[in-house]
Amino acid sequence: MELKPGYKMTEVGVIPEDWKDAPLGGLAEIRMCKRIFSEQTNSSGDIPFFKIGTFGRAPDAFISGDLYREYKRKYSFPKKGDVLLSAAGTLGRTVVYDGGDAYFQDSNIVWLDIDHEKITNEYLYQCYQTIRWASPEGSTISRLYNGIIRKTKIPLPPTETEQTAIATALSDVDELLATLDQVIAKKRDLKQAAMQQLLTGKIRLPGFGGEWEAKKLEHAGCCLRGVSYRGDDDLSPHDTAFTKRLLRSNNVQNAFVVTDDVQFVNNKRVSQDQVLQKNDILICMANGSKALVGKAGLFSIDDGFDYTFGAFMGCFRTDASIADPVFVFSLFQTGRYRDYINNLLAGSSINNLSPSSIDSLEFSFPPYAEQVAIGRALAEMDAELSVLEYRRDKTHNLKQAMMQELLTGKTRLVEGGYDG
Repeated sequence: MELKPGYKMTEVGVIPEDWKDAPLGGLAEIRMCKRIFSEQTNSSGDIPFFKIGTFGRAPDAFISGDLYREYKRKYSFPKKGDVLLSAAGTLGRTVVYDGGDAYFQDSNIVWLDIDHEKITNEYLYQCYQTIRWASPEGSTISRLYNGIIRKTKIPLPPTETEQTAIATALSDVDELLATLDQVIAKKRDLKQAAMQQLLTGKIRLPGFGGEWEAKKLEHAGCCLRGVSYRGDDDLSPHDTAFTKRLLRSNNVQNAFVVTDDVQFVNNKRVSQDQVLQKNDILICMANGSKALVGKAGLFSIDDGFDYTFGAFMGCFRTDASIADPVFVFSLFQTGRYRDYINNLLAGSSINNLSPSSIDSLEFSFPPYAEQVAIGRALAEMDAELSVLEYRRDKTHNLKQAMMQELLTGKTRLVEGGYDG
């Protein structure tokens, strides 16, 4: 491979000639808190104690203020701005320590006490996002031992000015992503509140009145079981004139049906009823994870292909002359629905629903016109969420592209750097 002038090949890839491929052990000392024993923790103490399972999330354990002050005085402790790193569990998860009162689990959560003349914490944090942690031999690992951390190399610009410029550009995108996540979370909360009010009749839309009627889903449509097929014998690697696209559990994400990673099944295995129609509700009927059983998405794909669904899936097909399909789908997103599913699975080691169990679920239905209005109102909220989530995904992809450019020196942000 011919290199551009001013660049060199290193263990971390092609970087500018004035950069280094620096091992982390040459830039910092690895630190960790002293061990806390379970008998020293409680569920409502003074100081949050972050274990590897709660690292980056809310704590579920605490220690006393006296123990915290004693350990902080005697032993290693991160400084504000230090980048904390998970050495077990989800390897490489990072949190920037904010300087507040908290304690962290011994060797499972570590940080690098950096040499500030060589690297900044802000630049190190961005580099962490690109590291694929592995053993020196390249094999998969289940823990970041100190030796692995020390030998891991990162691309290193020679000056603090350039490191800061790179970190600032990337952190600006991080802030935008965080803002979008907050807005999305707020919109989701608002939608949940609206569903709770509108789908129970606690709040009526303007112009509607009359009684609601309790009825089982079998009186609004029917649930169908998915396609059975003979493993690879009935599957094709791509679309053909003799296949239909097959959707599975992974194709239902956040109440949407997505077409990533579809399979292609022999037409002969698919009945006409098993070909998905617009506004069918795709349901995960069986899964190794009980939490995923019952998740549902509204099918609205119109790309010219026929779609069906696998044997571990189900499809509730609303009779649109009796009930509004979007309103019925909204019922599948409620806490009442989730409670039904949990009750159906309780006491069983087999996480499996039957079509009849879906048909038997009972909900309150308003008059048809009100169903349509409620469904439309909730669909508009979904559309707003979709726009925000699309923007967040685009911003995330932008961040990935920027890291590829900036953390390899292909694009330089300081005067005198080579033009990528």
